[in-house]
Amino acid sequence: MKRCALLLAMLTLPLAACDQKSSSQPTAESPPPASAQPATPAAPTAEPTAREAPAEPAGLPAPPDVAAPPADAQKTASGLAFKVLAPGKDQAHPGPDDKVTVHYSGWTTDGKMFDSSVLRGEPATFGVSGVIKGWTEALQLMSKGEKRRLWIPGSLAYGDRPTRPGAPAGMLVFDVELLDFAPAPKPPPVPKDVKAPPKGAKKTASGLAYQVLQKGTGTEHPKPTSRVTVHYTGWTTDGKMFDSSIVRDEPATFPVGGVIKGWTEGVQLMVKGEKARFWIPAELAYGEKPTRPGAPSGMLVFDIDLIDFR
Repeated sequence: MKRCALLLAMLTLPLAACDQKSSSQPTAESPPPASAQPATPAAPTAEPTAREAPAEPAGLPAPPDVAAPPADAQKTASGLAFKVLAPGKDQAHPGPDDKVTVHYSGWTTDGKMFDSSVLRGEPATFGVSGVIKGWTEALQLMSKGEKRRLWIPGSLAYGDRPTRPGAPAGMLVFDVELLDFAPAPKPPPVPKDVKAPPKGAKKTASGLAYQVLQKGTGTEHPKPTSRVTVHYTGWTTDGKMFDSSIVRDEPATFPVGGVIKGWTEGVQLMVKGEKARFWIPAELAYGEKPTRPGAPSGMLVFDIDLIDFR
């Protein structure tokens, strides 16, 4: 899926920059993504980089009420304001773990359009919880076929002074059409040995611990210059899942040298078709006190399935 440049909320993947193969989608944080980003982080969520704002097309003028919510707009306790432009076809709503397919356009309150799936000519598909807070809340209020205008305050978007390069500041206005939604795959169960490596785990000189869960079919290993395609899930040692390509239902593809150190080392120990569990110490992940916003701290545990590499 193509990730939209601006909607997804920041995911914490092991990859620093990973490509995700899938259908069509906005971006981490756009009606984004994710979840792996490493290279500083992350693997399963490759974080989207804000796309350049396209020139506003004649067919997509800014809404007349783009500067502020009108008097008849509804408002939630969080500060999200919205107005139904066209009713939906039924009463069912997406849940936080569902995947939605939408068409949308976004403007800043001065009428500048910064992103639009309509302009690109392809809907965006992504997880409800994988985007900015205002989107996550609003989507769960909608039904299939519904169109809404959203006024999302900075606190539920990228902030009034975004730290993310290219992200729009302050209140954002979106016109969103919910085309469809479906339940996302269930997350894998938390490993019983998530707190610490078991006695049978192997350990490298760097401190990386691992255990083969399923033998592979190949004999060659990825190299530092290889690009790998994997499915993975990551947990903190208290059993909290923070990222999963399985839940997103799309493998992650990224350069071996473009992720956190523990991933770079661990993936090179694997062969095609192999599944392994890795216990990555903080110094090979994001650290005990990550400087990257949203990155998980301390030792991280990943189950990785090496699908292919080249």
